[in-house]
Amino acid sequence: MRTQRSFKTASPLQSKNALLEWSKNYTDVVWLDSNGHRGNYSSFEACLAVGKSKEFFHLEELRSYFEHRPDWLFGYFSYDLKNQLEDLISCNGDGIGFPDLYFFQPRKIIILDGDQLQFNYLEADVPDMEKDFADIVSLMGEDRTNNVKTSPIPIKMRIHKDAYFEKANRFLEHIHRGDIYEANFCQEFYAQDVQIAPLETYKKLNSISEPPFAAFMRLDERYLLCASPERYLRRQGEKVISQPIKGTAPRGRDADDDLRKREQLAQDEKERAENIMITDLVRNDLSKNAIKGSVEVEELCKVYGYKQVNQMISTITSKIYPDINPVDLIRETFPMGSMTGAPKISAMKIIEALEETKRGLYSGAVGYFDPQGNFDFNVVIRSILYNEKRRFVSYSVGSAITAKSDPEMEYQECLLKARAMRSVLGEEV
Repeated sequence: MRTQRSFKTASPLQSKNALLEWSKNYTDVVWLDSNGHRGNYSSFEACLAVGKSKEFFHLEELRSYFEHRPDWLFGYFSYDLKNQLEDLISCNGDGIGFPDLYFFQPRKIIILDGDQLQFNYLEADVPDMEKDFADIVSLMGEDRTNNVKTSPIPIKMRIHKDAYFEKANRFLEHIHRGDIYEANFCQEFYAQDVQIAPLETYKKLNSISEPPFAAFMRLDERYLLCASPERYLRRQGEKVISQPIKGTAPRGRDADDDLRKREQLAQDEKERAENIMITDLVRNDLSKNAIKGSVEVEELCKVYGYKQVNQMISTITSKIYPDINPVDLIRETFPMGSMTGAPKISAMKIIEALEETKRGLYSGAVGYFDPQGNFDFNVVIRSILYNEKRRFVSYSVGSAITAKSDPEMEYQECLLKARAMRSVLGEEV
């Protein structure tokens, strides 16, 4: 059982900073921030979950949980959960060490919605509520981001440029042979024996992009700093929504130049082909649990502008029967097609053979389930992963390889996507 109470806040932005500072008291933290983006399928402005009451590491125990009397759960599915869903393996190296799946039932949930802070606490923690609110208020007005002095992190490339071209051409060989139509090819950038200030680094990363699906997560010594623009999957009652991104272009120098770039992206034959292929894949994935005839493409190849880049996004929806277990919706659609390719299983096998690192949490999904079985998960991209104990920092970027891909252009797209991570880690961009 939970008790809910709302407190009015004078400044939502200061509330966000205060909540993040206050979260430093905990070793298990999930923070989700929509950065003011409001759409047809938005829920809250931001949400903080801390303090674990129960933990889940396996898909079946998660599924079983929703057969009984569920509560809120926060956590993630890593990309390598694919190996439990299909006959696949991941043998590449992993410097961060996140488990394949992790969810926890939080003792304390605080939701920012408009000018209200909604406290939602387990019964045993209700006596903390007043003091916690007072502590959070005392932190308002403080933002220590700029007070933390950091040295530039010397980033290494896991795949150097010549090797990238060689591997991109091998993907193209598979496409020309008909093994696959499209594959998302990712590469890792990393640093060893380094330290960062995770929360302050996250704040800088988020301020650069201000995306709709930002997340900060701490699980003991492991951290995710995520500035994702992409939704993987949302359940809203009897409706399921997926919004894959395929197609990226830089913002313009001014409004006219930006409009030209958006129009060029919207009409780009190669980018549209990428997006449409993944839209078809998502339609197929959603149909596995959908009421017959209910899968719809609400938006196809629509271009949205974010602070750093323009993105081409499609919105696919379906209707489901109300008694379906939410974990079954994940099982039938994960990993998301935008991070794999088509056909999905063939693409994942080729990806595993040609990429140099285990993806782990990168290109997985972070989010929450609510007590009604509704959920919302992002795609873990534009993100920094950090293992404090191992002193290891990593970020990865990727692009879709199709028959019309130019390896040089794909390489430049990866560098564009990496700019925000490089800059907050102190490297020149």
